[in-house]
Amino acid sequence: MSDLSARPDPAVSVVICAYTEARWDDLLAAIASVEQQRDRVSLEIVVVIDHNPALLERLREAGTAVRPTPNVQSRGLSGARNSGVQLARSPIVAFLDDDAIADPAWLEALVATYDDPSVAGAGGAIRPLWETGRPRWWPAEFDWVVGCTYRGMPEQRAVVRNVIGCNMSFRRELLQGIGGFAHGIGRIGTRPLGAEETELSIRLGRRWPDRSIVYEPAASVDHRVPASRSTFRYFRSRCYAEGLSKAAVAKLVGTTDALATERAYAARTLGRAVLAELGRAIRGDRGALGRGLAIIAGLAITTAGYVVGTVSARPGPVASTDPAGSVER
Repeated sequence: MSDLSARPDPAVSVVICAYTEARWDDLLAAIASVEQQRDRVSLEIVVVIDHNPALLERLREAGTAVRPTPNVQSRGLSGARNSGVQLARSPIVAFLDDDAIADPAWLEALVATYDDPSVAGAGGAIRPLWETGRPRWWPAEFDWVVGCTYRGMPEQRAVVRNVIGCNMSFRRELLQGIGGFAHGIGRIGTRPLGAEETELSIRLGRRWPDRSIVYEPAASVDHRVPASRSTFRYFRSRCYAEGLSKAAVAKLVGTTDALATERAYAARTLGRAVLAELGRAIRGDRGALGRGLAIIAGLAITTAGYVVGTVSARPGPVASTDPAGSVER
């Protein structure tokens, strides 16, 4: 195993955040998938452990070619990612989930997008790797529930409002320039909240309106979906949490920017999807009716979460990172 972390002046820093020893094997697989990238670009792998000293020590003793570090900010994914950016040495910082496996050409495709100097960030396709197989009733339009690319996203490289956290990258100087990810939103442990990458992407676009964020499907990864996330109970809780998360984002950046993509998606893609599933059900597809009902239920539950969050949610402070990497709150 080559010592990737020791190479001088890496071109890309890959940040992987972990919080639980229950995903130990997944974490090692994620690290290995980055080490096995076919592109010759120099890289470093920064693994941030979110307030779990035992896991941090285990990683240090494992002898992997990574830079282990604790989350030195508030507990949660936003703080962990900021800690990784603070330690990163390269001009491009890529993020991979600890339960994801990158394709061999992942970094090659991501880095290629930065040949355009106007690109501020880039992300790629995320395929669900179902532990027990995709449930027949689960609509592809709601694969975002398990952190994956969903039906209706671009099929070729395109400018987007935001990328998905499991597979994304940004120019480090821009991340530092806007203070990194906001505390107070996003996942903390097993709490199924999110949208921190959406808020950051919107903030970045406001700060540098001449910069763009692109989606490159060729930069793909597989994201493990355990059996516990293949149930309607998880589907329901994640949809509700997404509504709460979007309410928190709206309080930070305004309703128009926070919901522009979602409104268009609900009006066009989801409406057509329900009609298509009803048509399949009539033609004898035994799972189509369940998928159609799941789309309706998912939209209703997400909306309910947003309404509740609008009334009660209070956004957390936005961290500020200075060019030297110190963090103020």
